[in-house]
Amino acid sequence: MSATLQSLPRDDGFRMPAEWEPHAGTWMIWPERPDNWRLGGKPAQQAFAAVATAIAEAEPVTMLVSAGQWENARQRLPAHVRLVEATTNDAWCRDTGPSFVVSADGRLRGNDWRFNAWGGFNGGLYSPWDQDDRAAAKILEIEGAPRYRAPFVLEGGAIHVDGEGTLLTTQECLLNPNRNPYLDRSEIEEHLAARLGVSKTIWLGPGLFHDETDGHIDNLACFVRPGVVALTWCEDPDDPQYAISHDAHERLAAATDAQGRRLQIVKLPMPGPLYMTDAEAAGIDVSEGSAERRGGARLAASYANYYIANGLVVMPLLDAKTDQAAMEIIAALHPDRRIVGIEAREILLGGGNIHCITQQQPVGRPG
Repeated sequence: MSATLQSLPRDDGFRMPAEWEPHAGTWMIWPERPDNWRLGGKPAQQAFAAVATAIAEAEPVTMLVSAGQWENARQRLPAHVRLVEATTNDAWCRDTGPSFVVSADGRLRGNDWRFNAWGGFNGGLYSPWDQDDRAAAKILEIEGAPRYRAPFVLEGGAIHVDGEGTLLTTQECLLNPNRNPYLDRSEIEEHLAARLGVSKTIWLGPGLFHDETDGHIDNLACFVRPGVVALTWCEDPDDPQYAISHDAHERLAAATDAQGRRLQIVKLPMPGPLYMTDAEAAGIDVSEGSAERRGGARLAASYANYYIANGLVVMPLLDAKTDQAAMEIIAALHPDRRIVGIEAREILLGGGNIHCITQQQPVGRPG
């Protein structure tokens, strides 16, 4: 059984590695929720299967899947993708899975954050969320990795780390009163430092425009390597994203990381703007307690929401006008990795993208 520890990761000598550090594998969750994924989740399942298949060429992939979907998922996924039967409320493994930490001597443990479906009863996206709040504990149990249960709400998509002491986040998300209204900014910084082993938090302001996660950092910007950040960039002054991207650029340009370095900022083109069609919205079930999907709603589309696997980057293809330029930039940022583009609109329609549906497990022995 996986032990639940009362100590803090930092005090035990643990830190969260950067995403580009070596992985033991990737975790995902099979989508099926009909009030979030259109047409009973079938188009989304095709996209999730494409992402899992691409990553599985580079490292082991484990998919959590409900009992009712196990046979369907087994038919749609390669045989070498491991399936584990588990109950969840939805399929956002970045946010509900554990944020793994490692020690200098190669031990692996995991942070289990509290989860309230991006806002609980104050703007959250569905209720109940109790099974999602158990997902990290289930994953850590499967791996036999000791568990740190955090006393506060956090989603994995709300943070990016460089593995060398720096964390990137947004005020819109972490300071939102629908997460931890009893914690101020300095208290949140201390929690992040204690649980992730970071010593410097860089705060951006708002996240991507119309992001229903309340501005997760992984839709706006990401660390590419220590000292380098990729930022979603908007050139249209009439677009609400313009002011957000420029504000983020100013904050990044003024910041230094935990090692005292100025940051190099690389601009990623913004796809679209993209909108949900009436036909897409019509395929989504209406359910009490769940956020309604409407035709004409702007989608929070971003190329920054890509995933770094062993020797590989899996990025979303979202807009024929900007896909190639974005792929070339990401390829230049990761010259040591193969770039794989996946048609990702079906994931976007559910409210996130490739980074949101994946969770890396770094190399380490549970202990």
